[in-house]
Amino acid sequence: MTAIDQPDSSRHAPLPESLLDDDSARDLAERFKLLGDPGRLRILDALIEGGELCVSDLAKVVGASESATSHQLRQLRLGRLVRTRKAGREVFYKVSDSHVRILLDVAVEHYLHQHEDRR
Repeated sequence: MTAIDQPDSSRHAPLPESLLDDDSARDLAERFKLLGDPGRLRILDALIEGGELCVSDLAKVVGASESATSHQLRQLRLGRLVRTRKAGREVFYKVSDSHVRILLDVAVEHYLHQHEDRR
């Protein structure tokens, strides 16, 4: 976060002393881009609801090929939204921390609020 010049406070309330700097805003935007894909959202939802899963089980749950699921998981891992644990030759995935769940819970709640007829 970085300090910003304050606009004319006679016209509106003062802004906080710090806002996201350019690099932080770019990094955060990249994370939100990852959430902009329906397949990745379904993978995250499955991991939140099902806990730790391997690629083959996750692919079955979300109805995608193992190759496509693996590709999406790689993107999520690079974005630090999921982490891995290796057990022998098997790789297991889980959401990286509780913030991912909170972020998706808030997003789903906001979506459902806007689309009351879908509850």
